[in-house]
Amino acid sequence: MTADNPEIREEPRHQDDVQDALREIQALLSRLKRAEEMIPAPEGAEGAGVEELPQQQHLGQLRRKLDELHPADVAYVLEALPLADRLLVWDLIETEQEGDILLEVSDAVRESLIETMAPSELVAAAEQLDADELADLAPDLPRAVMDDVFRALPIEEREHLREAMSYPEDSVGHLMDFELVSVREDITLEVALRYLRRYEELPDHTDQLFVVDREERLQGVLPLNVLLVNDLDVEVGALMQTETLTLKPLDKAETAAQAFDRYDLVSAPVVDEEGRLVGRVTVNEVLDYVREEAEADQLAQAGLSEEEDIFAPVLDSVKNRWRWLAINLVTAFIASRVIGAFEGSIEKLVALAALMPIVAGIGGNSGNQTITMIVRAIALGQVQPDAARRLYRKEMAVALFNGLVWGGLLGLLAFWLYKDVRLGLVMTGAMTLNLLLAATVGVAIPMTMQRLGRDPAMGASVLITAVTDSGGFFIFLGMATFFLL
Repeated sequence: MTADNPEIREEPRHQDDVQDALREIQALLSRLKRAEEMIPAPEGAEGAGVEELPQQQHLGQLRRKLDELHPADVAYVLEALPLADRLLVWDLIETEQEGDILLEVSDAVRESLIETMAPSELVAAAEQLDADELADLAPDLPRAVMDDVFRALPIEEREHLREAMSYPEDSVGHLMDFELVSVREDITLEVALRYLRRYEELPDHTDQLFVVDREERLQGVLPLNVLLVNDLDVEVGALMQTETLTLKPLDKAETAAQAFDRYDLVSAPVVDEEGRLVGRVTVNEVLDYVREEAEADQLAQAGLSEEEDIFAPVLDSVKNRWRWLAINLVTAFIASRVIGAFEGSIEKLVALAALMPIVAGIGGNSGNQTITMIVRAIALGQVQPDAARRLYRKEMAVALFNGLVWGGLLGLLAFWLYKDVRLGLVMTGAMTLNLLLAATVGVAIPMTMQRLGRDPAMGASVLITAVTDSGGFFIFLGMATFFLL
């Protein structure tokens, strides 16, 4: 918050309000550009007269508007602006807010902002963050900056940062928050309440107190609602809940996310191998992890290796996209060669050219449905490698049913259009076989990726489309050549 007006900053907004704020900022930037074109600001101009320039007035309005926004909303605005406008807005943001905003923006946008910041500015921004937040930001900061930040931290914060950075990114330890409230079981609720009042404010998402012994081993938890509604003379140990979910630092973050979803948790304790309380995981960190994983899966299915700044330089976008485009080019060439091998059949029966895209298109759609369901089930921990056989049987049965029903319908349509019973039967058979192929590959791709330790969604849509296109053309044209010509 600013010292000038602490009430106006960091108020979360409705999505429509954020859109309105973005449009207002874009309008101010547009007016600023027009003012600069009409009245260029004098170089090195200082003093009271400069403040009266239209440019300065617009800049002042921009600063005030940014001061009203929550860091997450400022991040949204920055991601929606072209690079030049983004950097102009970034220069207007106060240093004490920069760290929080860097945490909120996407990786690609964060990189574009950090590249423009001086080391001293980066150090000042990083010093505003807690140890667990610094651990998230550390991979993107220059080594020299992190060294300066590390030396400036108090000893306890330094140890927390070292611990947070020691865990893998997909672990509970990486999500762990060190800010928590713990009490002993032999104190009364009155003492516990007096202890809480010593805090200026409780750590975010504090819904329970963690009960520990003198060696900091977790004994149980005391929900705040239990604390507030019971007699103050009762001891904590009499009311604490001993049956509670606990996590280990090296547990998978995915496991924690599933537990938070299943049990509607707000926070959960993290203990080491000896049962000592080392931190907690809160719902906001879990939601961030789930969102990032969902975005990564969406990108992976399209063959994108990382999140991309929509206003990134052309070469950066090309580097991010070329690999799977190259694979797609090869598979498209193979599909074209399959069609080329049956040019004679297509010349003799022109109807084949009109009908074959239907077989390939329906197969691709069916395969994408299968892949989406399998990838989602893997992400939720519902599919183990030994379940492959059952999944194949189930998806093949679905494909067979859909092939006979929808393939039969298309066969009737082909018969009605071209008055050829054999063509209708070929259409039905080809549709069924291609859907069976799509089901087989739709299960095989994510299951194989999982066994190899890769993201099950990686390039899934590209691969399934390639298989169902080439396979669909080959099956349909091959059957037509054999049965009709």
